[in-house]
Amino acid sequence: MGEPVFFPRLRPQPVTKGLKLGRGADFIGCNMLTGTYTAIVTPFRGGKFDAPAFKRLIEMQIKGGVDGIVPAGTTGESPTLDYKEHIELIARAVEYARGRIRVMAGTGGNSTSEAVYLTQEAEKAGADSSLQVAPYYNKPSQEGLFQHFLEISRATKLPLVLYSIPSRCGVEIGVETVRRLAGATPRVVGIKEAGGNADRVSQLRAALGSRFSIFSGDDALTLPFMSLGADGVISVVSNVLPRQVSRLVAAFRAGNPSAALKIHQQLYPLFKDLFIETNPLPVKAALAMMGFIEEEYRLPLVPMSAKNRAILKSTLLECGALRHD
Repeated sequence: MGEPVFFPRLRPQPVTKGLKLGRGADFIGCNMLTGTYTAIVTPFRGGKFDAPAFKRLIEMQIKGGVDGIVPAGTTGESPTLDYKEHIELIARAVEYARGRIRVMAGTGGNSTSEAVYLTQEAEKAGADSSLQVAPYYNKPSQEGLFQHFLEISRATKLPLVLYSIPSRCGVEIGVETVRRLAGATPRVVGIKEAGGNADRVSQLRAALGSRFSIFSGDDALTLPFMSLGADGVISVVSNVLPRQVSRLVAAFRAGNPSAALKIHQQLYPLFKDLFIETNPLPVKAALAMMGFIEEEYRLPLVPMSAKNRAILKSTLLECGALRHD
């Protein structure tokens, strides 16, 4: 496929030369995508990607025991990144992770050729897998979704995790479409389920069996989803408290649901208040309060209201993410 031409993003210069390929092939044919993956934010300083802050965040995640990170996802403000930034962000994530955690690159898009291009660049950069959001705004049919993801799968060796979030995309990836894709290509190995419907987990597990990875895409539903067969979470809250979220998931997977429930109850106020305004506004505000990043966004996102910021700060103090002065 030729070089794509879309809305105004900059044509990237190569930034991945000399980086080794990822371990994507390790995933094919077996369920290795499990546990806690952090949908990591993209820190900015003076309007530019803040690489030193990004490195600090990744070290925090590694120390917190997460299984992987998702750079350049929608929590990472991918719609406002140009191509060069998008690819650099993934390459930096691979560089900073150094094989200590997995890197699931956010390379989806509402243009199939764009998603193909970014996925191929992520593979060159050494990503382990790719998260593929449903095309937003276009509202394709289920056949259109099938053809979109199939085309991406043909262009890469990376394992692909679909991302169904109908509230943002205007379309849900149907269970039958997921089943068709998993049968048509070994590349489609999982799904991030963010529709808020626990029944979908049962449907997906029944249709796809135990080898297909299912992630909760909603922190508050991680425990309910895992009780129905999900394998973990792609989390926003773990940006702030990676160890606690990792322990919740690990406890349930180890057969200790009471311990997982206890952590869930402790974290529940944060599960709600980190979404008191549009993601990623609260999580970036929280990380700024904690001293990890500058609180900087790109338009059309703007800082939180003073009222909601005060609520968030109180919850962060309550959950132990912040200390009282």
